[in-house]
Amino acid sequence: MRFVTFENGSGIFPGIVKGNFIIRLDSFSSVKRRGLGCSSMLSFIESADQGLLTEIAKEIGSLSEASLSDMVEKGEAFRLGGVRIRAPIPRPPAVFCLGFNFRSHAPELKRPVPEVPVVFMKPSKSVIGPDEEIVLPKASSRVDYEVELCVVIGKGGRYIPRSEAYSRIFGYTVLNDITARDIQQRDFSLARPWLRSKGFDTFAPIGPFIVTGDEVGDPMSLSLSLSVNGEVRQSSRTGEMIFDVPSVVEYISSFTTLEPGALIAMGTPEKIGQLHDGDVVEATVERIGTLRNRAVLER
Repeated sequence: MRFVTFENGSGIFPGIVKGNFIIRLDSFSSVKRRGLGCSSMLSFIESADQGLLTEIAKEIGSLSEASLSDMVEKGEAFRLGGVRIRAPIPRPPAVFCLGFNFRSHAPELKRPVPEVPVVFMKPSKSVIGPDEEIVLPKASSRVDYEVELCVVIGKGGRYIPRSEAYSRIFGYTVLNDITARDIQQRDFSLARPWLRSKGFDTFAPIGPFIVTGDEVGDPMSLSLSLSVNGEVRQSSRTGEMIFDVPSVVEYISSFTTLEPGALIAMGTPEKIGQLHDGDVVEATVERIGTLRNRAVLER
């Protein structure tokens, strides 16, 4: 299933994409029966279990074009092109990111290939959605793009063994790890944390959808790419990662509780590069979608 957060004239809602339609989550009989909160995607992830997801999938499979049109008339469904897609989780409880998780990426920054996962975090305020603007801050002279596969935690927990990792994942999305590279390099030289270079407002575009594992398949066998103004700048496969999804979930949960809706961005391949005012950047992960944003100078 492809989950989405969308906005229309009456508010912001979580939904599911079926073809060219988005169906509000609170329109499903299985959700109504359980009396679950669906005020946001985060509240749904917190309360959903595999049984509910299975029931919803069956309901979606039974919907015909005629029934979808009827739902549109009732305000329970909307045409995909007629609403604004927002960040799937506008304010996630945590945004974890991996540094140097592709063997090709560490050398281009003159950093050693890590022996254990290199984990840093972004503030939740850095999250924006599709077609929102990435603001290039006055404090930096070089801001870079980085396409990444992003894990969305479901059940979560502490001390999750890698054998259980996939059962604790709600789905996957795309994250563009925007980085003030000049600031990061200065912080490298001073042995400082990376929060400043990674944490500016708008530096974590995510979306457009959260896609469940049954549609994604093996997350370690996906292509990912990034283009700027239509020109491909990054292209690789998740199989080139040093640390796979289960080992990263196990590692992070060994020192902190992974909460429902937490994000884990799995790192970027080589050929990072600079964004300039007016650039349109598109980050794509196979079977998940393309995240599009425009870069603008801070005014």
